[in-house]
Amino acid sequence: MLLQGKVALVTGAARGIGRATALLLAEEGADVGVIDLRPEIDETAGAVARIGRRSAAAVCDVSDGEQVRRAVETIRQALGAIDVLVNNAGIVNNIAPLARMRQQAWDRELAVNLSGAFHLVQEVIGGMVERQWGRIINVSSVAATGGLHNQVGYAASKAGLLGLTQTVTLEHARDGITCNAVLPGLIGTDLVQAMPAEIRDGAVAATPARRLGEPREVAQLIAFLASDRAAFINGALIPVDGGMRLNVSSLASRREARETRKQG
Repeated sequence: MLLQGKVALVTGAARGIGRATALLLAEEGADVGVIDLRPEIDETAGAVARIGRRSAAAVCDVSDGEQVRRAVETIRQALGAIDVLVNNAGIVNNIAPLARMRQQAWDRELAVNLSGAFHLVQEVIGGMVERQWGRIINVSSVAATGGLHNQVGYAASKAGLLGLTQTVTLEHARDGITCNAVLPGLIGTDLVQAMPAEIRDGAVAATPARRLGEPREVAQLIAFLASDRAAFINGALIPVDGGMRLNVSSLASRREARETRKQG
């Protein structure tokens, strides 16, 4: 097992990639603390326990630094010092063109997707430095490097995670800590499956693999990055998208061309 004896903390673990990651880390031998704003997070903790690992859960809004401090302390009290942090919590539901994006929506998306990760890193980094070992994995998005129509807040916040990732590496690689980002494409979570078929099918058509990714496929990369096998991978930005990034620009251009024709 890759993570025997380690304690991991996964945010946004009530469902989707976060839940898949928490379960896979447990299968690889880690005790796993889980955080989410949804009370269903207790079910993920129970699933970890059924795998045979210790678990603890905390309901927390990661955009609130004080809530994060209390939640992390709850996990520490139950499981011990945190060796692995997976910043997965995020929102993706603020949809509007840049010119019509509400200030409140913009602020909320950055607060959850970017400041949330910052709060979590601040809470665990001190202990990792003391022990001279730590793994931090930030779940970003292919939108971080290619932008996303009508989701300026999401794309900007996920791009900010890349800067956070690389700065942690620059400051703390000497302390035995790695910090890497994974950039999922379209993954078959409940939210994606609930998308209008036209949008989902268009994204699949733009993916060379011609399918949605699976949450567990992202989790497998996260588990590897959390292990000693990835000790010299640091500050990396790794896509998990079936090749979708190769077609993002052309897809956006085609969509814009269609919209222009319609308006004309």
